[in-house]
Amino acid sequence: MTDFQLVIDCADPERQVRFWAGALGYRPEAPPGGAATWRAYWLSTGVPEDELGDGDCCDSIVDPAGAGPRIWFQQVPEGKKVKNRLHLDVRAGGKREEVPLPARRQRVDARVERLIAAGASSPRVLSQPGLDHYAVTLLDPEGNEFCVN
Repeated sequence: MTDFQLVIDCADPERQVRFWAGALGYRPEAPPGGAATWRAYWLSTGVPEDELGDGDCCDSIVDPAGAGPRIWFQQVPEGKKVKNRLHLDVRAGGKREEVPLPARRQRVDARVERLIAAGASSPRVLSQPGLDHYAVTLLDPEGNEFCVN
């Protein structure tokens, strides 16, 4: 297996860390090497101050169980302009072969409500009569598409 992290370009890493940590059950990653803050860590490695954001918050989240990939929110100057070519699926409904569609729909809708309260927007339901699938597409606080299914 190859070790990898997921990198998401954004304008405000601190806001994305808060949103996605809550959405995925991840936690903000502590700075390495005993550094007091991520800013202090990056400065100690030689990153120029003008390349760092304004805050001391971390810019990455990790799975507390260690099973999922590290997610780094990389601050970039340009805004999002087109549809994502890669998106996250938040699997809240359960497996199709284990959970009936009405229960999956209820679980998805409950998670969608919490995500909207946390800053997601623009819900669009993906469902068709006769199809054993239910999902909702949302936008995170910076307009990146993701699905809850």
